[in-house]
Amino acid sequence: MACTTLLVGRLATNDGSTIVARNEDGEDFSFDPKKLIVVNPEDQPRTYTGVASHLTIELPDNPLRYTCTPNADPSNGVWAETGINAANVSMSATETISANARVLGADPLVVYQPAQGKPGDADYKPEVPGGIGEENLPTITLPYITTAREGVKRLGALVEQYGTYETNGVAFGDAHEVWYWENIGGHHWIARRVPDDCYVVQPNRQGIDHFDLADALGDQCDYMCSADLAEWIRDHDLLMDMPASDEPQEMVEGLPRYFNARIAFSTYTWLDQLYNAPRKWYLCSRLTPSDPRFQGPAPEFGPESLDIPWALRPDKKLSASDVKDWLATTYDGTEYDCYGTKGTPATRHQYRFIGIDRTSECSILCIRPNAPKALRGVHWFAPASGPFNTAVAMYANVKAMPAYLDTPTKVTTDSLYWNNRLIGGLGDPQFFESYEAIQAYRLNTMAQGYQSLHETDAALAKLAKEGKVDLDNMDDPQVLTTLADANQALIDKVQVQTQVVLGAVLDQRTVEMKNAFNMNDH
Repeated sequence: MACTTLLVGRLATNDGSTIVARNEDGEDFSFDPKKLIVVNPEDQPRTYTGVASHLTIELPDNPLRYTCTPNADPSNGVWAETGINAANVSMSATETISANARVLGADPLVVYQPAQGKPGDADYKPEVPGGIGEENLPTITLPYITTAREGVKRLGALVEQYGTYETNGVAFGDAHEVWYWENIGGHHWIARRVPDDCYVVQPNRQGIDHFDLADALGDQCDYMCSADLAEWIRDHDLLMDMPASDEPQEMVEGLPRYFNARIAFSTYTWLDQLYNAPRKWYLCSRLTPSDPRFQGPAPEFGPESLDIPWALRPDKKLSASDVKDWLATTYDGTEYDCYGTKGTPATRHQYRFIGIDRTSECSILCIRPNAPKALRGVHWFAPASGPFNTAVAMYANVKAMPAYLDTPTKVTTDSLYWNNRLIGGLGDPQFFESYEAIQAYRLNTMAQGYQSLHETDAALAKLAKEGKVDLDNMDDPQVLTTLADANQALIDKVQVQTQVVLGAVLDQRTVEMKNAFNMNDH
């Protein structure tokens, strides 16, 4: 399975933004070219048919404009993945997660069944569409929501109606909240709000632990769920918690009010210990190093721990660039780092990396509550493998993205995705020789992204003070033009620097070719 998600509440970021971020990773040996585009209302379908599931869904007639990161090749579906809409709501879909056999037996996935035989034959059986899934979730959800909570509820309603053919985790953010949603089996789901002063690291495993059933079925302050969740859990004996004491527990619909959803619904396997647990351990131990459970010669939480808390409070506030760097890591500084010098060849490839070769793109979606509405959404886009790429800070409130981000299916140096793929492929065998140039490239281009945001915000604030623009109007023509120009100006700078670093890495790789022969060597 693929992807790593990092969510940050507004009180845990340096500028008060909510951050929804994820590495979109392909399956084994899969390298899907991705692009960053804007879907305008007139381009949004009113009838959607999934390629994988053959399911057709009628969509509302009032879609919002939104950014997304679809496949460059649409033959297997849209796979829109991540984006920010014109109501300044972010969505990331999906984090592929695991569910145990008890869950899948109680609520099977809704899988596409091809037709059998030929029409007219006595034994002919028509095809049965599957449910919804990662291929289509942003397309059928993001254009129709105005808050993160609405995102949770719309997606939950779609899964209850159509079912799903896979288990997924989905994140939503707005100016105030971040919510994380998980489907449990084919038609059931739970969701939990990320505490404002916390972050969440989510690998490919069902992750929500503590769950308040009374809140989810009542006020929904911090939890939500499918309407029949309690009855379904009760009918199938899904809870696995051992009581902490003989004291009577508060009950809701015949179940304990508080239970551990991860223990009830997730998997606890050897593969989880190798593939999922290390990613959560590394990021949590680095973001909250003061937590005594990560310290000492025999810490409570190590690389293979399966019960690290879902949400933790960071020791310092996080920024978009911090999130980009953490999602690019290969367990830097540990014996598990594939580019490091510690440990052994075996330990350096013992665990699944966070910044992996098959990352298609990383999106860091920031909703800035302290910015005017028209400037609030920033979509940081980092295509290809994390240790070798950069992230560009794009204002989301535009009608089109620069052409350099509209990735073609074939390799070209006129594309940020393909250039970063080339830099990774050339730089990987000589990581340390290329490291300085790549790090300088990332630092400079991301610094220019922050500079672009600061200068553009200031210029538009001046125009607003003079009464020339309305920064609370998402469709103000001058604002849209200014933001598009800022995006293009940044991309023009990034494109030049990307060509330079590609040339530097190519030169370094070329001088180490095995067919080199220099007379001064003899």
